[in-house]
Amino acid sequence: MTIPNIITIGRLIIVPIVIVMIMQHRWSTAFVLFVVAGVSDGIDGFIARHFNQKSEFGAYIDPIADKALLVSIYVTLAIVGAIPSWLAIVVVSRDVMIVAAILLSWIMSRPVEIKPLLVSKLNTAAQIAFAAYALAANAFGVDLAGLDELAMVLVATLTIASAGAYLGGWLRHMTT
Repeated sequence: MTIPNIITIGRLIIVPIVIVMIMQHRWSTAFVLFVVAGVSDGIDGFIARHFNQKSEFGAYIDPIADKALLVSIYVTLAIVGAIPSWLAIVVVSRDVMIVAAILLSWIMSRPVEIKPLLVSKLNTAAQIAFAAYALAANAFGVDLAGLDELAMVLVATLTIASAGAYLGGWLRHMTT
């Protein structure tokens, strides 16, 4: 068990706590825990890369922890009415599609390697930023002065573009 893996497991443990905080409208605590989770993601990656602590387990568990946090937060924010449900549906649908494609590839004995694409990295950054904004808006009264609609459209657009890019790559892999 490496230090990055322990940090990642800690991030997984934070997920249900953040969800409970959102459900209880304890926005400040939810925001702080979300920031802690985000910072821990950067720290575990830095340690893994710079101190030769990469592991196969870490390669799998880190993206699972990231997705567990983001998907859970988007769903919970939609449930409590802090974001529109359509946005949560777009975010979750992308991840379900990717997981389904990977599973189908394995079932068909044609495993596909998923590598982060630039559009995917931009998408993740936009999703994190918007989730942080939604939490901060409720915790501290932060207001984007009408730009929140534009931010939601940006998140949805990047999410759909990322899904399309992965789907296109997967289809090329499966049909060659």
